[in-house]
Amino acid sequence: MSERDPADLLPSERMRTQALEGDITQIHRGHQYADEGDTFAVEDTTFEVTDVTERTLGDLTDEDARAEGMDDLEAYRGLLERAHDNFEWDDESEVVRHRFEPR
Repeated sequence: MSERDPADLLPSERMRTQALEGDITQIHRGHQYADEGDTFAVEDTTFEVTDVTERTLGDLTDEDARAEGMDDLEAYRGLLERAHDNFEWDDESEVVRHRFEPR
């Protein structure tokens, strides 16, 4: 178990605030940035990574999008397209889900 920089998992201040408010409980990233049991702190709250799972973009659901602070999968997809230059949604693209909760 390691202490991680919160920016590794939650790259924007908005996302870190949403985690504090309970609106974000997981994040999909292109690579694995933490292991189960790792922790990170946002302000005075420590979070523990409870699950790390390899998936594909095609596996994502509206429920996943809501757990990442979005209204639905279409909104999540739009966010990715705006946030990453030259991003194209490919259902076969591999991603890693990191679930976390406050300790």
